[in-house]
Amino acid sequence: MTELEQFAAPGAEWWRSAVIYQIYPRSFADASGDGIGDLPGITGRLDSLKELGVDAIWLSPFMTSPQKDAGYDVADYRDVDPIFGTLADFDEMIAQAHARGIRLIVDLVPNHSSDQHVWFQQALKAGPGSPERARYVFRDGKGENGELPPNNWESVFGGGMWERVTEADGAPGQWYLHIFDASQPDFDWTNEEVKEEFRSILRFWLDRGVDGFRVDVAHGMVKEAGLPDYAPVADADSMGGGEASVPYWGQDGVHDIYRDWHKVLAEYDGDRALCGEAWLPTLKQTALWVRPDEMHQTFNFPYMMTAWDAELIGDVIRESLDEFGKVGAPSTWVLSNHDVVRHASRLALTADNPQGEGIGPESAGKPDPVVGLSRARAATTVMLALPGSSYLYQGEELGLPEAMEIPDEFRQDPTWYRTNGKRYGRDGCRVPIPWEAAAPAFGFNTTGDAWLPQPAEWASFARDAEEADGTSTLNLYKQLLQLRRERALGVGSLVWEDLASSAVAFHRGDLHVAVNIGTEPLELGDEVTFVVQSQPFDGTALPVDHAAWYTKA
Repeated sequence: MTELEQFAAPGAEWWRSAVIYQIYPRSFADASGDGIGDLPGITGRLDSLKELGVDAIWLSPFMTSPQKDAGYDVADYRDVDPIFGTLADFDEMIAQAHARGIRLIVDLVPNHSSDQHVWFQQALKAGPGSPERARYVFRDGKGENGELPPNNWESVFGGGMWERVTEADGAPGQWYLHIFDASQPDFDWTNEEVKEEFRSILRFWLDRGVDGFRVDVAHGMVKEAGLPDYAPVADADSMGGGEASVPYWGQDGVHDIYRDWHKVLAEYDGDRALCGEAWLPTLKQTALWVRPDEMHQTFNFPYMMTAWDAELIGDVIRESLDEFGKVGAPSTWVLSNHDVVRHASRLALTADNPQGEGIGPESAGKPDPVVGLSRARAATTVMLALPGSSYLYQGEELGLPEAMEIPDEFRQDPTWYRTNGKRYGRDGCRVPIPWEAAAPAFGFNTTGDAWLPQPAEWASFARDAEEADGTSTLNLYKQLLQLRRERALGVGSLVWEDLASSAVAFHRGDLHVAVNIGTEPLELGDEVTFVVQSQPFDGTALPVDHAAWYTKA
């Protein structure tokens, strides 16, 4: 019996309460020493994740790709990119993870492929009206000679959303749609061949033992019929989370795709799971993605993007539990990922920072690192007490802040280039994480190379330094995760408490949870016995930007 089988609760779907750790492969651990993380590097660090106490890992893209968008431009959905290793390395990694009781979810990118994918290369050669072009969204241009794009849509990465091709005879030809970079042409999900191809891809990885899929841009695969012109409102979220009706986000047709995929996963034992990256305006809409015959989870982005405000945080937790509960699904909780400013910095920003904007040397409203870390630790202390499934992003257990001072010449996010440096993009949350304070590249590898430069001050955040410090963020996470499992906090319900307008407070049985988001210490009473403090403090008054788990006499 493997540890995975040992810890599986009979009759309970693991994903309903799991703590899932996101690995961004190129920045986690580098066994080859070339400066880019890889699958053998992940395998070599699995014991650290078991010690941390997570239930599963989500692996960001590792499939064959020209890496124009860090692997989210897939050229071959059934192989491992050589920079990360081989299929044999993947098989060894998943076997070792399962042996440690850790499940594995892989990233799937179905909205678009790389322009190097064999299908797209065939489409370019085949010409207008061909079955090969019908797999993607090709359209004739407007204007007298087709010189204008089919509509006015703007790419998430900046610039237009259409690219004109040169036909085989050398003449300017049709245009193809790309929500993101021009190297990422969108599939046409009205095409039956596309649908069957992805059923096959799902089965390829399920047959290799994966426990589920995180679906990239899950709300973007179907476009409104007729592709009407559309201009987003000023300062709109580039991924669509702030607007009610966008012709390339959240169309009803996506739900049929996930009902189909749900049936494919149901063919396999082990409660395989689908988790969607769906940026939607409301939690009520988000919950539609996880109706019983569709996805199993979807990321709770409204929760992640809520400002550091007691009323707002309380409201979004209440609404999350209510809306997901109506469809019989667990809420998910997440504070950081590979696309947003790390929450140890984001929660202390003092200026607006739309998703995908990033922060850098010239950004307004830069965070106070002390305030940011205090709020991050408090926010996580609350999150890990909530019923449902929680997602962690690599390095947050170390309290890593956003890397803001990356020199321009090292930046690699397509957003940086497509906006001519107007937006810094996501490089700051993707810097390789530190393992050993005194080692080359802080233990990321043995050569000292790193695809993005690591800040020198990250030595103090290295895992070995934090392991030796009982008050470190790493040891806080370990304590929270151990108690979460022991007390089965991932399931059940909570009861709200009214401590103060500046607090979010509730209890789970005899365990009370509170966070102080006010300006003055919050007195909890003499009868309190603390179980966890987000940061050490004396007395029974909860300091500002602190959280605690406690019992009462």
